[in-house]
Amino acid sequence: MARIALTARFRQAVTPNALRSYLAEFISTFFFVFAVVGSMMSSRKLMPDAASDPASLVVVAIANAFALASAVYIAANASGGHVNPAVTFGMAVGGHISVPNAICYWISQMVASVMACLLLKVTVVGQHVPAYAITEEMTGFGASVLEGVLTFGLVYTVYAAGDPRNGAVGGIGPLAIGLMAGANVLATGPFSGGSMNPACAFGSAVVAGSFKNQAVYWVGPLIGAAVAGLLYDNVVFPTQVPDSLTGVTEGVGVF
Repeated sequence: MARIALTARFRQAVTPNALRSYLAEFISTFFFVFAVVGSMMSSRKLMPDAASDPASLVVVAIANAFALASAVYIAANASGGHVNPAVTFGMAVGGHISVPNAICYWISQMVASVMACLLLKVTVVGQHVPAYAITEEMTGFGASVLEGVLTFGLVYTVYAAGDPRNGAVGGIGPLAIGLMAGANVLATGPFSGGSMNPACAFGSAVVAGSFKNQAVYWVGPLIGAAVAGLLYDNVVFPTQVPDSLTGVTEGVGVF
């Protein structure tokens, strides 16, 4: 029986709707990473001392907010608009997406991030692709906790925005998610970069060839996402989740 159930799960992961959801995740993640990493490169081009210029932080925060809101919106109906392995992990922990589907989401997101950073490297001549890094004063543990808290807030917002009990949110849901991301970057950008997205950190690290402290951008966000998913569904709003929210396995969005 277990083998039959596992086979059925994997078959669900290759249905036409599921394949469309992977493509939607690829496209939305690609343009999100392209905008975010591109904004970092633009700020460094225009501001020679971007690391200590507050305007650079504002530029990157705005890019995060606008790009994430747009990326979630364009993919919401096809895939749920995760655009982030941490969000996918949080949804999997909450039981809103099957493990095989979540793995395929991760692959789509990771490949999209690397492709976006590669395109920036090839087209933007004279500018190197920056990798996320923590400030010298922070420890890896402290940065992981910080990224975990940021991602908790982001994933909790995703849950709230996609909860049908909150009524029809339409475009307000993606906007709320984007605003949370932008606010988090403003709050912690100078310390850990405010990534909240393992795919974005991974893609830039691959192209930049720098994997220092890469674990910070995986361990913290994944734990924060899992806690957010469990807390929202089991403590704050423990009622039964409607089928409309669990339909992501078939490529149905959470909005």
